Amino acid sequence: MLEEKQLTEKESLALIASMINKVKNSCIDSGIGPLFWGVMITICSLITFAESNFHFKLGFDIWILSLIALLPQIFFTWRAKKEKVFIAHDETMMNYVWGTFTVCVFMLSFYNSKTETSNSIALYMMVFGIPTFITGGIRNFKPMILGGLVCWICSIASYYVSFANGMLLMALSAVAAWLIPGIILRRRYLKMKHV
Repeated sequence: MLEEKQLTEKESLALIASMINKVKNSCIDSGIGPLFWGVMITICSLITFAESNFHFKLGFDIWILSLIALLPQIFFTWRAKKEKVFIAHDETMMNYVWGTFTVCVFMLSFYNSKTETSNSIALYMMVFGIPTFITGGIRNFKPMILGGLVCWICSIASYYVSFANGMLLMALSAVAAWLIPGIILRRRYLKMKHV
């Protein structure tokens, strides 16, 4: 029969610290998702702004790229899940928050395709702010909290500007909500990987 080894106080603390670090490392967001969507929405918004302001057409709706972009996002998510050792409760909650966001964006896009609403940009930015703000709050990540607030401010401001300038506000929202937080998260993630 194997005897249980009694851990000293120092060994116990070291074991607890190593377990906390494993959980912390497995829960750190790599930043790829926010970076990816920040770049995607910013580019689509700026191209839409240019089309509207300079009166040209690409020949296709640039926003279709955001639909196509779901494929790499699914791949990134799948790959990240394979690397995880531990799935925290807040991570499960985040999956529901962002899943709900995705459904709402598709429903809003469907609604837009069936009606001619002039202020749909405001609705998109309002919806963009919700999961961003919640994620920042749950993870105590101020750049995303601020990003959510920027989305809501831009949403209100878009009622008072032209469609083209509304697209600039959409680009600003994407930069504030996802691109900048994504850069910060990516740097943190890479720094932790090298430690």
